Amino acid sequence: MKPVEPLPAAVRSGAPPLSVGPFRRIYDPCAGRREPWCINDHCFARDPAGRWHLFGITHLEPFNWSLDPARNLAHATADHLTQSPWRREPDALTADAAHGEIHLWAPHIVRHEGRYQMFVCVGNDDHTRYRIHLLASTDLWRWERHPANPIVIDGFDARDPCVIRLGEQWVMYYTATEPAEGGRHIVACRTSGDLVRWGERRIVYTDEECGTFGGPTESPFVVQRGDWFYLFICNNDRRAGYDATDVLRSRDPFHWNFSDRVATLPAHAAEVVRDERGDWYLSHCGWFRGGVYLAPLTWHDGVAD
Repeated sequence: MKPVEPLPAAVRSGAPPLSVGPFRRIYDPCAGRREPWCINDHCFARDPAGRWHLFGITHLEPFNWSLDPARNLAHATADHLTQSPWRREPDALTADAAHGEIHLWAPHIVRHEGRYQMFVCVGNDDHTRYRIHLLASTDLWRWERHPANPIVIDGFDARDPCVIRLGEQWVMYYTATEPAEGGRHIVACRTSGDLVRWGERRIVYTDEECGTFGGPTESPFVVQRGDWFYLFICNNDRRAGYDATDVLRSRDPFHWNFSDRVATLPAHAAEVVRDERGDWYLSHCGWFRGGVYLAPLTWHDGVAD
């Protein structure tokens, strides 16, 4: 593992505003199977009955695009977020070429007006015009594609959506490059009033590294605490090794700099989730990681939960 770059002096002078405990596996996609399977970018949601659901990228290991570009979306359930093991359910969805879907990557779910809204990257043969689709469900079991799909088109391989509510609008963050043909890796965002029609792209974070697929801005996840906005990004073997997520903090939800980094956590494709009691957790998964893991996440920022 590569050495971790030192945190800024302002952070080193005091305790980081967050920390994680040990990771514990909650879901093994290989259980009951003869072949090795992977869970990568994923999300959590809780249904009206209180049952927890996990959805995520899944495919055989090692990854073979020609064999399976991750056409099926994995589904698992649990009575409690931290229970182990979670139950493997039939795949939630399969990519449908009739809807222009090549694969199903990096789902993210919000609940609004009694319906669960899933945002998922479905790909495109033109990597500069990657597509994000919207699906809806009332129970997290049956999903309907929105007729307005695709709701976002961007590149290079624009994907890994994260949607938060900010005042009277919704904000979708995702990874891309500047420009779409390849260049500096960025976190982009768009805003919406209805979760269907999204505005023009804004760049909220720019990394110095250039490229196309992958890079140090994957899996963006934003958490608001008081006046602070925390951006979690998977840095993908650039600064601290593959299993590393940088955390940046800003008072502006539309702008972060790398100098805003306040922590580097040992996780890949991390999601931040709170359980039924309000306790915070950080997830971790990925190729050859053996499943999905959770670690307690503790805030030291002085903000009351």
